[in-house]
Amino acid sequence: MSSWLERPERTNTNPAKKFLEWRSNDKCFSYYDKEKKENVNVDLPLQFVILEHYHTVKGWNDESESGIFANEVWSIGTEELNVRSFKGGNIAKGIYKDIRERIRGAGGHYSRSIYAVTPDLEIVNISLKGSGVASYSSFINDFGDHNFTKNWVKVTGAKEEKKGSVKYSTPIFEVGAEIKNVEAIRPFAQELQEYILSYLEPASSKRPASVVDKYKESKAEEVEEVDEMPF
Repeated sequence: MSSWLERPERTNTNPAKKFLEWRSNDKCFSYYDKEKKENVNVDLPLQFVILEHYHTVKGWNDESESGIFANEVWSIGTEELNVRSFKGGNIAKGIYKDIRERIRGAGGHYSRSIYAVTPDLEIVNISLKGSGVASYSSFINDFGDHNFTKNWVKVTGAKEEKKGSVKYSTPIFEVGAEIKNVEAIRPFAQELQEYILSYLEPASSKRPASVVDKYKESKAEEVEEVDEMPF
């Protein structure tokens, strides 16, 4: 016995098997392989079914020489973000628009966090920032949250962009084939649902119903301004 109290195993481990980020120069997504201890590029096209998407903050804090992270929220206009750095502690807490300048000053940036299921039947997390967010938001405006349960989504390639003298690329999102077996996806939605419910603080229990909650239609609030560079 190593303590006076039992220490039950944590059950709220993030269900995502891979965490994908857009690599502008490589024009594809990549993820960090813990066993190989290296970044692995993911060939396009990439197909997935969106379970849900959230808003969060990421980045790098020079003062503490550590990464910046935050909780994930469904409604960025009404739910508080708690932004911290791994070594420096608290940076800002509040509604994004009210703390945006403090976030930027610390080296943070807005990020879109998408949970999805791949054809290999595993949950992945797709992280987007800057112009990648703009590309995704434009796609979602046409695709609609109500189609999460109807169609696959494809990233078919990369669009070359330019801002001033800086060249970069953004992912091209397209509507994929119809989801033929919804029941095969449902267990992954439930797995993510259980994680989200355990992850949310009690104060956030009034969060609106979402696709993950009942695997039904929802509408997430989009960010009006996305001006960070995509790399």
